[in-house]
Amino acid sequence: MKTLNNRLVIAGLSISITANLNSAWAANTNVSPPAIKSAAAKEPEVTPRSLPGSEPFVFRTVGTLELRLHVVKPLGWSKQDRRPCLVSFFGGGWNSGTPERSIPWAKWAASQGLVGIAPDYRTRDRLGGTPEDCVSDARAAVRWVEEHANELGIDPRKIISMGSSAGGHVAAWTAIPSPGPGKDDPAPKFLPAALVLLNPVTDTKDTGYGGTKRFGKDAARALASSVPDQMPAQMPPTIVFHATADKTVPYANSVAFRDQLVSHSNRCELVTFEGLGHSYNSSKFGEAGKAADTKTRADVVKFLSSLGLIEKQTPLAPK
Repeated sequence: MKTLNNRLVIAGLSISITANLNSAWAANTNVSPPAIKSAAAKEPEVTPRSLPGSEPFVFRTVGTLELRLHVVKPLGWSKQDRRPCLVSFFGGGWNSGTPERSIPWAKWAASQGLVGIAPDYRTRDRLGGTPEDCVSDARAAVRWVEEHANELGIDPRKIISMGSSAGGHVAAWTAIPSPGPGKDDPAPKFLPAALVLLNPVTDTKDTGYGGTKRFGKDAARALASSVPDQMPAQMPPTIVFHATADKTVPYANSVAFRDQLVSHSNRCELVTFEGLGHSYNSSKFGEAGKAADTKTRADVVKFLSSLGLIEKQTPLAPK
């Protein structure tokens, strides 16, 4: 007798341990058995109602669900300010992630004298959302920020939309003036002053990330969410960061995205990291990832400074 891959093998007969446990449970309790977790099972993500160093606001209500964004104010902030604002969206393939991933960029923005904001949106695993819902929520977040500009002490015409991976996808959609692919999905009143995109999902067709399999095998849905296929000729100044060995989101997609923007006389800079993979600036790439992160932050400062969105004065510490 031996155990192999959670199955009991006796004299050549394989019997599922899990199945027998479930049968015994049902026979003795008359209710469905609980899920039997493997050692590698991940704990479900929890939606944060607040995050340290920030102030939460409900920006959208869907049924009974309240979606929040988290605001980080710089030192010396007041309501009378007309500061630029950076809205940072987390990644996770539209399936996972929370604002805990993007709040560091909001805090970084505050350290540069900007108001930093990290919104939530309806990911699949946590809130049952579709990619279209994610796009709609991101656009709703930017609209809310614009509508509350006086309360937040920001200039609604100086909003920077930023995101990584799928967060880059929803960030880019905040710059598209036409109705989005989701329900109740109008564009922000003022389109972003700039886009900052890290290894972003842009093409959502079969030539890019996701494809029809991510959209219920519906090619029309995939096309409707694809940024290069839906964006107008004129887009905000954009900087894109991407690594050549990215096996999740093709580097070629960012090259094509850059080329399309530039062909219509838009400003778009593509910063390339040779040999690194997806989330190129994370700790999983060791010193190379750390160096890539340092360069990313320096290049973002240079890019935003050139647009007058970061003052050249010494940056203030976040509140």
